[in-house]
Amino acid sequence: MSALELAQSLIKIKSISPKDGGCFELIEAELSPLGFQIERIPELNCETLLAKYGDSGKVFCYLGHTDVVPSGPEQEWTSHPFEANIIDGELIGRGAADMKGSVAVFIQSIKNFLADNPKPNFQIWVMLTSNEEGEPTDGKINTLIDSLSRQNQFIDYCLVGEASSSDMVGDVLRVGRRGSLSGKLKLIGKQGHVAYPHKVISPILEVGPIITELNQIIWDGGNEYFDPTSFQISNIESGTGATNVVPGHLNMLFNFRFSPESTQESLKERFIKILEKSKCTFKIDWTLNAQPYLTQKTEMLSIVQKALCKINGQEARIDNGGGTSDGRWVAPSGSEVIELGPRNQTIHQIDEKISLKDLVQLQEIYQQILVETNNHFSS
Repeated sequence: MSALELAQSLIKIKSISPKDGGCFELIEAELSPLGFQIERIPELNCETLLAKYGDSGKVFCYLGHTDVVPSGPEQEWTSHPFEANIIDGELIGRGAADMKGSVAVFIQSIKNFLADNPKPNFQIWVMLTSNEEGEPTDGKINTLIDSLSRQNQFIDYCLVGEASSSDMVGDVLRVGRRGSLSGKLKLIGKQGHVAYPHKVISPILEVGPIITELNQIIWDGGNEYFDPTSFQISNIESGTGATNVVPGHLNMLFNFRFSPESTQESLKERFIKILEKSKCTFKIDWTLNAQPYLTQKTEMLSIVQKALCKINGQEARIDNGGGTSDGRWVAPSGSEVIELGPRNQTIHQIDEKISLKDLVQLQEIYQQILVETNNHFSS
Protein backbone atom coordinates (compact mmCIF):
# COMPACT_ATOMS: atom_id res chain seq x y z
CA MET A 1 0.00 0.00 0.00
CA SER A 2 1.43 3.38 -0.98
CA ALA A 3 1.57 6.34 1.39
CA LEU A 4 -1.41 7.96 -0.33
CA GLU A 5 -3.45 4.75 -0.27
CA LEU A 6 -2.68 4.25 3.41
CA ALA A 7 -3.56 7.85 4.24
CA GLN A 8 -6.88 7.47 2.43
CA SER A 9 -7.64 4.17 4.14
CA LEU A 10 -6.92 5.69 7.55
CA ILE A 11 -9.05 8.78 6.90
CA LYS A 12 -12.00 6.58 5.89
CA ILE A 13 -12.02 5.18 9.43
CA LYS A 14 -14.07 7.42 11.72
CA SER A 15 -11.64 7.20 14.62
CA ILE A 16 -13.02 9.89 16.91
CA SER A 17 -11.10 10.07 20.21
CA PRO A 18 -10.57 7.85 22.12
CA LYS A 19 -11.33 5.04 19.65
CA ASP A 20 -8.88 3.81 17.03
CA GLY A 21 -11.64 2.18 15.01
CA GLY A 22 -9.35 -0.20 13.14
CA CYS A 23 -6.48 2.09 12.11
CA PHE A 24 -4.01 -0.02 14.07
CA GLU A 25 -4.95 -3.13 12.07
CA LEU A 26 -4.02 -1.33 8.84
CA ILE A 27 -0.74 -0.06 10.29
CA GLU A 28 0.18 -3.42 11.78
CA ALA A 29 -0.35 -5.03 8.37
CA GLU A 30 2.18 -2.57 6.91
CA LEU A 31 4.83 -2.88 9.64
CA SER A 32 4.75 -6.62 10.47
CA PRO A 33 6.12 -7.77 7.07
CA LEU A 34 9.07 -5.40 7.57
CA GLY A 35 10.10 -7.25 10.72
CA PHE A 36 8.62 -4.98 13.38
CA GLN A 37 7.64 -6.54 16.68
CA ILE A 38 4.27 -5.08 17.58
CA GLU A 39 2.45 -4.69 20.87
CA ARG A 40 -1.05 -3.36 21.46
CA ILE A 41 -1.27 -1.84 24.93
CA PRO A 42 -4.74 -1.18 26.39
CA GLU A 43 -5.18 2.05 28.34
CA LEU A 44 -8.43 3.10 30.04
CA ASN A 45 -10.79 3.68 27.12
CA CYS A 46 -8.14 3.79 24.42
CA GLU A 47 -5.18 1.84 23.08
CA THR A 48 -1.51 2.38 22.19
CA LEU A 49 0.45 0.64 19.46
CA LEU A 50 4.19 0.14 19.94
CA ALA A 51 6.19 -1.30 17.04
CA LYS A 52 9.93 -2.00 17.40
CA TYR A 53 12.60 -2.75 14.80
CA GLY A 54 16.09 -3.76 15.91
CA ASP A 55 17.42 -4.55 19.36
CA SER A 56 20.64 -2.57 19.69
CA GLY A 57 21.75 1.04 19.44
CA LYS A 58 19.92 4.21 20.33
CA VAL A 59 16.17 4.42 19.91
CA PHE A 60 14.61 6.66 17.26
CA CYS A 61 10.86 6.82 17.88
CA TYR A 62 8.15 8.26 15.65
CA LEU A 63 5.31 9.39 17.90
CA GLY A 64 1.84 9.98 16.50
CA HIS A 65 -1.88 9.37 16.86
CA THR A 66 -4.70 7.83 14.84
CA ASP A 67 -7.61 9.56 16.57
CA VAL A 68 -9.25 12.69 15.22
CA VAL A 69 -11.56 15.42 16.46
CA PRO A 70 -15.21 15.36 15.34
CA SER A 71 -15.86 16.59 11.81
CA GLY A 72 -18.46 19.20 12.67
CA PRO A 73 -21.43 19.57 10.29
CA GLU A 74 -20.72 17.13 7.46
CA GLN A 75 -22.89 19.11 5.04
CA GLU A 76 -20.49 22.06 5.32
CA TRP A 77 -17.59 20.05 3.88
CA THR A 78 -16.73 20.29 0.18
CA SER A 79 -16.16 16.55 0.30
CA HIS A 80 -17.42 14.11 2.95
CA PRO A 81 -14.94 14.18 5.88
CA PHE A 82 -14.54 10.39 5.94
CA GLU A 83 -14.43 9.61 2.21
CA ALA A 84 -10.82 10.82 1.67
CA ASN A 85 -11.45 12.26 -1.77
CA ILE A 86 -8.82 14.07 -3.85
CA ILE A 87 -9.92 17.42 -5.26
CA ASP A 88 -7.58 19.73 -7.20
CA GLY A 89 -4.50 17.88 -5.98
CA GLU A 90 -5.51 17.91 -2.31
CA LEU A 91 -6.55 15.05 -0.06
CA ILE A 92 -9.59 16.19 1.93
CA GLY A 93 -10.80 14.55 5.14
CA ARG A 94 -10.72 14.68 8.90
CA GLY A 95 -7.20 13.75 9.95
CA ALA A 96 -5.58 14.50 6.60
CA ALA A 97 -3.12 16.92 8.22
CA ASP A 98 -3.64 16.00 11.87
CA MET A 99 -2.24 13.48 11.54
CA LYS A 100 -3.09 10.43 9.44
CA GLY A 101 -1.20 11.83 6.47
CA SER A 102 1.91 12.16 8.59
CA VAL A 103 1.57 8.60 9.94
CA ALA A 104 1.17 7.18 6.43
CA VAL A 105 4.19 8.91 4.95
CA PHE A 106 6.42 7.97 7.88
CA ILE A 107 5.53 4.32 7.34
CA GLN A 108 6.40 4.74 3.66
CA SER A 109 9.68 6.36 4.71
CA ILE A 110 10.49 3.33 6.86
CA LYS A 111 9.79 0.98 3.95
CA ASN A 112 12.10 2.89 1.62
CA PHE A 113 14.81 3.31 4.24
CA LEU A 114 14.87 -0.35 5.32
CA ALA A 115 14.96 -1.49 1.69
CA ASP A 116 18.39 0.20 1.46
CA ASN A 117 19.44 -0.23 5.09
CA PRO A 118 18.05 -3.53 6.46
CA LYS A 119 20.39 -3.38 9.44
CA PRO A 120 20.47 0.25 10.59
CA ASN A 121 22.80 1.47 13.32
CA PHE A 122 19.89 2.34 15.59
CA GLN A 123 16.50 1.04 16.66
CA ILE A 124 13.31 2.31 15.04
CA TRP A 125 10.13 2.53 17.08
CA VAL A 126 6.67 3.62 16.03
CA MET A 127 4.42 4.66 18.92
CA LEU A 128 0.81 5.57 18.16
CA THR A 129 -2.05 6.42 20.47
CA SER A 130 -5.79 6.50 19.83
CA ASN A 131 -6.40 9.34 22.30
CA GLU A 132 -4.14 12.31 21.67
CA GLU A 133 -7.06 14.63 20.93
CA GLY A 134 -9.34 13.41 23.72
CA GLU A 135 -9.65 13.72 27.47
CA PRO A 136 -7.02 12.48 29.97
CA THR A 137 -9.74 10.50 31.74
CA ASP A 138 -9.81 8.10 28.78
CA GLY A 139 -6.08 7.35 29.07
CA LYS A 140 -2.87 8.70 27.55
CA ILE A 141 0.45 7.25 26.44
CA ASN A 142 2.13 8.35 29.69
CA THR A 143 1.12 4.96 31.13
CA LEU A 144 3.24 3.23 28.48
CA ILE A 145 6.10 5.72 28.88
CA ASP A 146 6.17 5.08 32.63
CA SER A 147 6.17 1.33 32.02
CA LEU A 148 9.09 1.60 29.58
CA SER A 149 11.04 3.69 32.10
CA ARG A 150 10.57 1.02 34.76
CA GLN A 151 12.01 -1.49 32.28
CA ASN A 152 14.97 0.83 31.58
CA GLN A 153 13.82 1.30 27.99
CA PHE A 154 14.61 4.83 26.90
CA ILE A 155 13.69 6.84 23.80
CA ASP A 156 16.75 8.81 22.69
CA TYR A 157 15.25 10.66 19.70
CA CYS A 158 11.53 11.32 19.43
CA LEU A 159 10.07 12.69 16.20
CA VAL A 160 6.48 13.85 16.72
CA GLY A 161 4.50 14.06 13.50
CA GLU A 162 2.22 16.92 14.54
CA ALA A 163 1.37 19.57 11.97
CA SER A 164 4.12 22.08 12.76
CA SER A 165 4.76 23.57 9.32
CA SER A 166 3.44 26.95 8.23
CA ASP A 167 3.96 28.20 4.65
CA MET A 168 5.75 25.10 3.34
CA VAL A 169 6.44 21.64 4.68
CA GLY A 170 9.47 21.71 6.95
CA ASP A 171 9.74 25.47 7.40
CA VAL A 172 8.93 25.30 11.13
CA LEU A 173 9.70 22.76 13.82
CA ARG A 174 9.14 22.69 17.55
CA VAL A 175 11.54 21.64 20.30
CA GLY A 176 9.19 22.49 23.17
CA ARG A 177 5.66 23.49 24.09
CA ARG A 178 3.98 25.74 26.60
CA GLY A 179 2.02 24.19 29.45
CA SER A 180 -1.76 23.95 29.51
CA LEU A 181 -3.93 24.65 32.57
CA SER A 182 -7.71 24.44 32.20
CA GLY A 183 -10.47 25.37 34.59
CA LYS A 184 -14.22 25.02 35.06
CA LEU A 185 -15.54 28.02 36.97
CA LYS A 186 -18.92 28.14 38.67
CA LEU A 187 -19.70 31.72 39.65
CA ILE A 188 -22.48 31.66 42.25
CA GLY A 189 -24.81 34.62 42.71
CA LYS A 190 -28.39 34.83 43.96
CA GLN A 191 -31.36 34.00 41.77
CA GLY A 192 -34.45 36.18 41.77
CA HIS A 193 -36.90 38.37 39.88
CA VAL A 194 -35.39 40.90 37.49
CA ALA A 195 -37.70 43.61 38.90
CA TYR A 196 -36.02 43.42 42.31
CA PRO A 197 -32.31 44.06 41.65
CA HIS A 198 -31.58 44.71 45.34
CA LYS A 199 -32.60 41.12 46.11
CA VAL A 200 -30.41 39.40 43.53
CA ILE A 201 -26.75 39.01 42.66
CA SER A 202 -26.35 38.49 38.93
CA PRO A 203 -23.36 36.30 38.05
CA ILE A 204 -23.71 37.49 34.45
CA LEU A 205 -23.18 41.13 35.40
CA GLU A 206 -20.46 40.20 37.88
CA VAL A 207 -18.48 38.25 35.31
CA GLY A 208 -18.14 41.31 33.05
CA PRO A 209 -15.47 43.12 35.11
CA ILE A 210 -13.79 39.77 35.79
CA ILE A 211 -13.42 39.05 32.06
CA THR A 212 -12.22 42.59 31.39
CA GLU A 213 -9.44 42.27 33.95
CA LEU A 214 -8.49 38.77 32.82
CA ASN A 215 -8.25 40.04 29.24
CA GLN A 216 -6.01 42.96 30.16
CA ILE A 217 -3.60 41.31 32.57
CA ILE A 218 -0.06 40.46 31.45
CA TRP A 219 0.68 37.11 33.04
CA ASP A 220 4.36 37.07 32.08
CA GLY A 221 6.67 38.15 29.27
CA GLY A 222 7.66 34.69 28.06
CA ASN A 223 11.33 34.13 27.23
CA GLU A 224 13.62 33.47 24.29
CA TYR A 225 12.07 30.04 23.72
CA PHE A 226 8.39 30.65 24.52
CA ASP A 227 5.65 33.18 23.85
CA PRO A 228 4.11 34.85 26.92
CA THR A 229 1.40 33.05 28.85
CA SER A 230 -2.04 33.55 27.31
CA PHE A 231 -5.57 33.24 28.71
CA GLN A 232 -8.67 32.30 26.76
CA ILE A 233 -12.33 31.58 27.53
CA SER A 234 -13.87 28.75 25.52
CA ASN A 235 -17.43 28.70 26.84
CA ILE A 236 -19.85 30.65 29.04
CA GLU A 237 -23.27 29.33 30.01
CA SER A 238 -25.95 30.82 32.26
CA GLY A 239 -29.64 31.64 32.45
CA THR A 240 -32.89 29.82 33.18
CA GLY A 241 -34.50 30.43 29.82
CA ALA A 242 -36.94 32.95 31.27
CA THR A 243 -36.68 36.68 30.53
CA ASN A 244 -37.73 37.75 34.03
CA VAL A 245 -35.36 35.64 36.12
CA VAL A 246 -31.81 36.53 37.17
CA PRO A 247 -29.91 33.21 37.21
CA GLY A 248 -28.23 31.95 40.33
CA HIS A 249 -24.99 30.81 38.73
CA LEU A 250 -22.78 30.99 35.65
CA ASN A 251 -20.43 28.35 34.26
CA MET A 252 -17.25 29.31 32.40
CA LEU A 253 -14.59 27.15 30.77
CA PHE A 254 -11.13 28.70 30.38
CA ASN A 255 -7.54 27.83 29.62
CA PHE A 256 -4.03 29.13 30.25
CA ARG A 257 -1.21 28.31 27.83
CA PHE A 258 1.72 29.11 30.06
CA SER A 259 5.42 29.62 29.58
CA PRO A 260 8.00 28.45 32.15
CA GLU A 261 7.98 32.03 33.48
CA SER A 262 4.69 31.16 35.23
CA THR A 263 3.62 28.12 37.22
CA GLN A 264 0.23 26.56 37.70
CA GLU A 265 0.34 27.76 41.32
CA SER A 266 1.06 31.38 40.41
CA LEU A 267 -1.66 31.43 37.75
CA LYS A 268 -4.24 29.94 40.11
CA GLU A 269 -3.37 32.46 42.81
CA ARG A 270 -3.69 35.48 40.50
CA PHE A 271 -6.92 34.17 38.98
CA ILE A 272 -8.52 33.65 42.38
CA LYS A 273 -7.55 37.14 43.55
CA ILE A 274 -9.49 38.58 40.62
CA LEU A 275 -12.55 36.47 41.43
CA GLU A 276 -12.46 37.57 45.06
CA LYS A 277 -13.26 41.14 43.98
CA SER A 278 -16.72 39.96 42.89
CA LYS A 279 -19.88 39.84 45.01
CA CYS A 280 -20.28 36.23 43.94
CA THR A 281 -18.84 33.15 45.53
CA PHE A 282 -17.20 30.59 43.27
CA LYS A 283 -15.99 27.05 42.76
CA ILE A 284 -13.21 26.01 40.36
CA ASP A 285 -12.22 22.59 39.08
CA TRP A 286 -8.65 22.76 37.75
CA THR A 287 -7.00 20.40 35.25
CA LEU A 288 -3.29 20.53 34.52
CA ASN A 289 -3.09 19.16 30.99
CA ALA A 290 0.63 19.68 30.45
CA GLN A 291 3.71 21.24 31.96
CA PRO A 292 6.01 23.28 29.69
CA TYR A 293 8.92 21.35 28.23
CA LEU A 294 11.97 22.28 26.19
CA THR A 295 14.56 20.11 24.44
CA GLN A 296 17.89 21.88 24.78
CA LYS A 297 20.09 19.07 23.45
CA THR A 298 21.13 19.62 19.85
CA GLU A 299 22.15 16.19 18.52
CA MET A 300 18.78 15.31 16.98
CA LEU A 301 18.16 18.92 16.01
CA SER A 302 21.40 18.88 14.00
CA ILE A 303 20.32 15.68 12.23
CA VAL A 304 16.87 17.04 11.37
CA GLN A 305 18.21 20.38 10.14
CA LYS A 306 20.75 18.59 7.95
CA ALA A 307 17.95 16.55 6.39
CA LEU A 308 15.87 19.68 5.80
CA CYS A 309 18.77 21.40 4.10
CA LYS A 310 19.12 18.48 1.67
CA ILE A 311 15.40 18.28 0.84
CA ASN A 312 14.26 21.91 1.22
CA GLY A 313 17.55 23.71 0.69
CA GLN A 314 17.23 25.47 4.07
CA GLU A 315 16.93 24.87 7.78
CA ALA A 316 13.65 25.20 9.63
CA ARG A 317 12.74 28.01 11.97
CA ILE A 318 12.16 26.94 15.57
CA ASP A 319 8.81 28.06 16.97
CA ASN A 320 7.44 26.54 20.17
CA GLY A 321 3.92 27.94 19.85
CA GLY A 322 0.68 26.11 19.24
CA GLY A 323 -1.14 23.64 21.45
CA THR A 324 0.08 20.66 23.42
CA SER A 325 1.32 17.39 21.97
CA ASP A 326 2.17 13.95 23.27
CA GLY A 327 5.82 14.98 23.24
CA ARG A 328 5.13 16.24 26.76
CA TRP A 329 5.06 12.66 28.04
CA VAL A 330 8.40 11.72 26.48
CA ALA A 331 10.44 14.85 27.21
CA PRO A 332 10.70 14.55 31.04
CA SER A 333 12.87 11.43 30.74
CA GLY A 334 15.53 13.45 28.91
CA SER A 335 14.62 12.38 25.38
CA GLU A 336 15.30 14.78 22.52
CA VAL A 337 11.85 15.69 21.21
CA ILE A 338 11.24 17.46 17.90
CA GLU A 339 7.88 18.08 16.23
CA LEU A 340 7.89 18.16 12.46
CA GLY A 341 4.89 17.53 10.28
CA PRO A 342 2.50 18.91 7.65
CA ARG A 343 1.26 22.47 7.29
CA ASN A 344 -1.29 23.34 9.95
CA GLN A 345 -3.62 25.85 8.26
CA THR A 346 -6.64 23.52 8.13
CA ILE A 347 -6.27 21.28 11.18
CA HIS A 348 -9.50 20.89 13.19
CA GLN A 349 -11.34 22.92 10.56
CA ILE A 350 -14.05 22.17 8.02
CA ASP A 351 -12.35 20.89 4.83
CA GLU A 352 -9.17 19.76 6.56
CA LYS A 353 -6.73 18.87 3.79
CA ILE A 354 -3.18 18.12 2.74
CA SER A 355 -1.84 18.53 -0.78
CA LEU A 356 -0.42 15.52 -2.58
CA LYS A 357 2.73 17.55 -3.18
CA ASP A 358 3.10 18.10 0.57
CA LEU A 359 2.66 14.38 1.23
CA VAL A 360 5.53 13.59 -1.11
CA GLN A 361 7.74 16.32 0.36
CA LEU A 362 7.08 15.21 3.93
CA GLN A 363 7.87 11.62 3.04
CA GLU A 364 11.19 12.70 1.52
CA ILE A 365 12.03 14.69 4.66
CA TYR A 366 11.20 11.81 6.99
CA GLN A 367 13.20 9.37 4.91
CA GLN A 368 16.19 11.71 4.83
CA ILE A 369 16.01 12.09 8.61
CA LEU A 370 16.33 8.30 8.92
CA VAL A 371 19.27 8.36 6.50
CA GLU A 372 21.02 11.14 8.40
CA THR A 373 20.42 9.36 11.71
CA ASN A 374 22.02 6.22 10.32
CA ASN A 375 24.96 8.26 8.98
CA HIS A 376 25.36 9.93 12.34
CA PHE A 377 25.80 6.62 14.14
CA SER A 378 28.09 5.28 11.41
CA SER A 379 30.63 8.06 11.84
